[in-house]
Amino acid sequence: MHSALWISKTGLDAQQTDISVISNNLANASTIGFKKSRAIFEDLLYQNINQPGGRSSQDTELPNGLMLGAGSKVVATQKNFSQGNTLTTENALDVMVQGKGFFEVLQPDGTIAYTRNGQFTLDADGQMVTSGAGFLIQPNITIPPDAQSVTVSQDGEVSVTLPGQADNVVVGQLTLTDFINPSGLQPIGQNLYTETAVSGAPVQGNPGVDGLGLTIQGALETSNVNVTEELVNLIESQRAFEMNSKVISSVDQMLGQAVQQL
Repeated sequence: MHSALWISKTGLDAQQTDISVISNNLANASTIGFKKSRAIFEDLLYQNINQPGGRSSQDTELPNGLMLGAGSKVVATQKNFSQGNTLTTENALDVMVQGKGFFEVLQPDGTIAYTRNGQFTLDADGQMVTSGAGFLIQPNITIPPDAQSVTVSQDGEVSVTLPGQADNVVVGQLTLTDFINPSGLQPIGQNLYTETAVSGAPVQGNPGVDGLGLTIQGALETSNVNVTEELVNLIESQRAFEMNSKVISSVDQMLGQAVQQL
């Protein structure tokens, strides 16, 4: 096989993966709390024909080597945790994180997951849960059934107004969790992330303390996907895909002409 065919094939695979990453970003442009990803490329091993600095004669050295690359591949996808825009909803159970931090969620198997999606609701027992799958928010917060209003302060304190009482009653405290390397978290779907060995240990605290963000009631964080930027990236990947396809077509024609003339 001609080496250019294999090299171009790796380019096609890499660009196809990049297009898949971009398409996932675009598909989640309206997903609350979604964080966009980007593909990380690397070149493959080189065929070292002549080593730079090798002897070309008794008194001279090769100023440049002869090394042929073997193509490229996608080695990782990196999450970008930049802040999304603010979407005002006026819903008392919608809570946005302004700054660093994740809400902690209890999964049905007893493990902990983390999310930037603050679309909360109540279950049959009045407990605050995620709107999608109904996972419990940690620490557990229960809203009394006769509560007339719910207030979430910027430092995460949850209080309610009860009939016949002038002062608000504190019923719980929202906490936030941060990581040294949020990009190392593993996305598992449902707007959730789980801890990994490279994310660092979770550091939990009240909003506004030790660099953690604030909690904003009645608002949500939109996806940080910039549709225009992603479309430009898509065009670039498409053009790179087409160029690699063109190389394969050209090499095929060259080989075809060589066969016909032999």
